Amino acid sequence: MPGQTYGMVLPRDSTVLILVCHPADRMDQVIAAIRMELKEKADPAIRESSKRFFKEEISCYGLKTADVMAIAKRYWKEVRSREKSDIFALCEELYGSGYLEEAFIVSNWVPLLSDRFEPGDLMVFEHWIDRWISNWAACDGFCNHTVGDFITKYPDQVGVLKRWAVSPNRWMRRAACVSLIIPVKHGEFLSEVLELADLVLTDPEDMVQKGYGWLLKEASRKHTPEVFAYVMKNRAVMPRTALRYAIELMPKELRSEAMKKG
Repeated sequence: MPGQTYGMVLPRDSTVLILVCHPADRMDQVIAAIRMELKEKADPAIRESSKRFFKEEISCYGLKTADVMAIAKRYWKEVRSREKSDIFALCEELYGSGYLEEAFIVSNWVPLLSDRFEPGDLMVFEHWIDRWISNWAACDGFCNHTVGDFITKYPDQVGVLKRWAVSPNRWMRRAACVSLIIPVKHGEFLSEVLELADLVLTDPEDMVQKGYGWLLKEASRKHTPEVFAYVMKNRAVMPRTALRYAIELMPKELRSEAMKKG
């Protein structure tokens, strides 16, 4: 398929990923069809109500999530046989629009490629998060499944999340935490979860506080004593937002103990 290309060097294994980028006047037909359908189904009332869930300014067409997922599923059938690099290029175009619904389509498509994931793909995901993600919904939708699935497949790369946790980009820091939400539900990566929490423990951004508080909450499903001990050790400096999230699933007596002053 004709288009401009660029190479992204992935230092971990010296792999070069070539993404095909289509100029605006030669937009991929699938992208054009998706955008036409999103515009046709846009509802101004949904658009305005959706914006109330975000502190940040967001761009959205105004569709129910179920309708966006139906569109994603339908067009996935048209692109799934393409090369992974070509699908990644489509995702880059979708992200580039800045529209929330198009970001949701990326979040739906990429986990469906998990059987084709390779170690170098994490650098592509990092690029997308750092460049394109600018709200909690896009962050969580992408990281919960795509990055979570990737780390489950390549657990030796979990350490990359520690670098994300000290990024100047608050969405990278939230991404570091929410990427392990699903694995930790199954009892995995407890030590890494606690290390990540240490790195963002006093983060001033409430979206990061909620992210790591949520991570600790999910870790507490399988590791209540360990998470409770962590909270008690750090509660003097842990923001109350993070603390409340972290203890939400614990027994009442533990929640009461954690919330005591002093």
